[in-house]
Amino acid sequence: MFRNWVLIVSTLMVANTAWSANLPPREKFKRPDSIPAPLSNPLTLEKATLGKTLFFDQRLSRSGGMACATCHSPDQRWSDGRTLPLQAEGVSNARRTPTVLNSAWLSALMWDGRASTLEAQAVLPITTAHEMNFDLASLVSRLQQIQGYRPLFTQAFGDDSISQQRITQALASFQRTLVSNIAPFDRWVAGDEEAISESAKRGFAVFNDKNKANCVACHSSWRFTDDSFHDIGLPSKDLGRGAKVPAQVTLMQHAFKTPSLRDLSIEGPYMHDGSIRGLKTVIKHYKSEAIQRESLSKDMQKFELSDLEESDLIAFIQSLDGGALKVQAPVMPE
Repeated sequence: MFRNWVLIVSTLMVANTAWSANLPPREKFKRPDSIPAPLSNPLTLEKATLGKTLFFDQRLSRSGGMACATCHSPDQRWSDGRTLPLQAEGVSNARRTPTVLNSAWLSALMWDGRASTLEAQAVLPITTAHEMNFDLASLVSRLQQIQGYRPLFTQAFGDDSISQQRITQALASFQRTLVSNIAPFDRWVAGDEEAISESAKRGFAVFNDKNKANCVACHSSWRFTDDSFHDIGLPSKDLGRGAKVPAQVTLMQHAFKTPSLRDLSIEGPYMHDGSIRGLKTVIKHYKSEAIQRESLSKDMQKFELSDLEESDLIAFIQSLDGGALKVQAPVMPE
């Protein structure tokens, strides 16, 4: 009996060594050392401070009842936790509110990529009818009448002139400062072997294995997104990126931007339409439930996972959570 026990332990040690040796290089997921910003809008503390105030100010909406932070709330991982966004009822192709965490690194914004910069993106929720429903000329006029904003614009730009460009530059600057906290996975990447569990390490292998989940095909980079667009076979009539490109670009039909896996809410909602709750249900969709159509991403291949592999994969994804980014709402200028 003792010999059998030794044999079992030895076999387990060999198996554990084998999967550990086959782990992909974790260094390619290393966090960057600095926050990027365009030369046309260098990142400064003063601009970010002004942008933070604007981000939380409900007066940026026509009704005066909705701020950027209404749908991108610090308490909801900078999303809103809703299946569909606030005030989206009755709007065709309404999409779940994405997080703005780590948006400094994005090269295409919104689910369909229709904004190429944070400055361009800032305009869209302000002017969209079913969101903040305001026009920029009226917004500039309103802010010019708020005396408390003048010193903030002076500190940020050198004088108290208020313009559309300065508003969007300040909002973009604040959003660039919203960077995920260091997660257990980051500490593991840095060399702390105790930072994540053995289950999470096995899950990292499953995540990267082309013959298993192969999540890394789309969820690459330190943010765990390839910043591209894919049709993952959801039963949605929304064409996504396909509505922004020529119809003959088949692979972009029903395609949506790959979301980051960092700092996910535990139960969702997930996907562009908020149609899936729970990571187990997400995995189930990728394993076998994608709608087969011409535009379906070539990376959407059916696979099998054991119960242990599935729980390991979830443990790995949870190791990407650095905890809530605590940002206190500013006092509004009068």
